[in-house]
Amino acid sequence: MGGSIVLFGPPGAGKGTQADAIVLATGKPQISTGDMLRAALAEGTELGLEAKKYMEAGELVPDDVIIGLIRERLKSQDAINGVLFDGFPRTIPQAEALAEIAEVSMVISIQVPDEAIVERIVGRRMDPETGEIYHIKFKPAPSEISSRLIQRKDDNEDAVRTRLSAYHSQTSPLAEWYLQRGILKSVNGNQAMGDVQEEISLLLV
Repeated sequence: MGGSIVLFGPPGAGKGTQADAIVLATGKPQISTGDMLRAALAEGTELGLEAKKYMEAGELVPDDVIIGLIRERLKSQDAINGVLFDGFPRTIPQAEALAEIAEVSMVISIQVPDEAIVERIVGRRMDPETGEIYHIKFKPAPSEISSRLIQRKDDNEDAVRTRLSAYHSQTSPLAEWYLQRGILKSVNGNQAMGDVQEEISLLLV
């Protein structure tokens, strides 16, 4: 399939797992703007230095800098048949700017009800010794280590609902924008991970 793919979904929707599967199925490299920013900073590129000014001032990196990084990344040999954008675009202006430099042929929206997201994230626990993630309901830890598990401080219900609210306010207009262009595909993310993967794989044929 030619062209690039955009993957979006709420926090806790399992985007990371599905992104890995899409990369395997399509051979398109995954592009994360966070990874690109870190690489540009490490390499000290012109765009990286510009981004650094904003980051050090505690400000968001402007869209034109991000788009510049993406434009450079798309020149790489592995991006010749398109890429997988994960977590970008987040707004309509970003989508419009992206459309100027990349052909997006499909947008996959993983949909999960808010209550299911809250249950997934609030129930997460981490083993500080191994970094392994467990869940009080879906993946309980062995009893011998359960006493040392910790909950990340941003995995509380208030924080999760705030993140979800921000996601909905940004992404709902974006989903509608892509829907009007006939390339938005919605996937039921509120099922077993393998079933979500199968639903996505059918779209990629």
